[in-house]
Amino acid sequence: MDLSTFKSTMLDAGQSAADALMMPSTYAQLALVLVVFAISFLLARRLRHYLPLFAELPTEAKANPLRRLTGKVGNLFFPLLAILALSVFVEISAQLLGQSWLVRTALLVAMLLVFNAIIRDHVRSDFIAFVFRWVGLPLLFLHLVDGLGPLIEILDAISVTIGNIQVSAYGIVRVLLFGSVLFWLGRLSNSTGQEIIRRQEKLDFRTKEVAAKLLEVAIFLVIFLLLLQVMGINLTALAVFGGALGVGLGFGLQAIASNFISGIIILLDRSVSVDDYIELADGRTGIVRELSLRSTTLETFDGKDIMVPNEKFVTETFTNWTHKNQKQRYRVDFSVAYRTDVRKLVEVIKEVVASHPKVLSGEELPIEERPDCEIDSFGDSGINMFVEFWMYGIDDGKNRVGGDLLLMILEAMHEHGFEIPFPQREVRVLNEGFGKP
Repeated sequence: MDLSTFKSTMLDAGQSAADALMMPSTYAQLALVLVVFAISFLLARRLRHYLPLFAELPTEAKANPLRRLTGKVGNLFFPLLAILALSVFVEISAQLLGQSWLVRTALLVAMLLVFNAIIRDHVRSDFIAFVFRWVGLPLLFLHLVDGLGPLIEILDAISVTIGNIQVSAYGIVRVLLFGSVLFWLGRLSNSTGQEIIRRQEKLDFRTKEVAAKLLEVAIFLVIFLLLLQVMGINLTALAVFGGALGVGLGFGLQAIASNFISGIIILLDRSVSVDDYIELADGRTGIVRELSLRSTTLETFDGKDIMVPNEKFVTETFTNWTHKNQKQRYRVDFSVAYRTDVRKLVEVIKEVVASHPKVLSGEELPIEERPDCEIDSFGDSGINMFVEFWMYGIDDGKNRVGGDLLLMILEAMHEHGFEIPFPQREVRVLNEGFGKP
């Protein structure tokens, strides 16, 4: 196209625009569009007022995910009502005024507003939001103005053949675009669904975790199958290949499969839960901080995390200290001299142990849960005593009580004059004159 032709085209376009602006039907369409937008805006506000479920939430409000979702859906009332009304008035304008290009333009703008509102309210990832705005919006615009067909033909013509596989630019763009949409839908559905499940107070923790994990697996399995369909892969052939591959992976990944199934069993049989204190068969201990379908995380009191495969909790013996009852019984051992008034000592030690803030004591408790001091055995140097007590939690970490009680017992014995024995040996020399000249 030479310069003169370009100038002529621009002049014709400018003249057409000027003629359109001078026509009364253009101003009638403009008034119609403004009235439709105004009525749609007012009607959307009234609907949200009479339907509190779709009302706008305050910024600082903390609501459940379903309520937040309905609040965001309420934001779409205005553009959706405008689209509905403009779709009707496009035909009315064409019949009464002879043209409807301005109403069609307003309808196109309303559709783009809906898409942009969805991106704004529902897409949390900055990258995916960028792709949707700068790739999705232009593609939607081309589709609405019937300009997407020529672009698809151009992209489809740009292709490379590798063996029996033909890869086109259109196929790559389609996979990237629909893959991004499916990935976003999967993450949104997964996070919303898991939050809804975990807010169900009628369900116990293990049932919530099982439901959340099964939901996550189901969603991403569906997303994976849909993505294969978008890529044009035949799922029938994939099923045959997957069966053969599954047999091979079954032998190589049987440990992972075993841990996966063991994780479901643990969540269902309620043998392990978060915040339980676990002692493994090899002597390692820790508090359960996280349960996954592959492993369980134990946090030790010195700040280390132990990743335990779930299979160990099914096939090996372990001790759950706090599974059904947070109250635990402990004992502290000490010794006194044989000449001690043991009856008096017993009462003193009971009183001292009961004074500790973390030790359970009081007349309201059953007698077997109150601090108790008894004789354990008779030793070589003194009487071996012990004191038993109950407390909430584990006697370690922030609840370290045993060391405090030993110090309190020592101070009480010194205060009341009780003697702590220590080994003594008496040496006798027999036949002193034996061997002398």
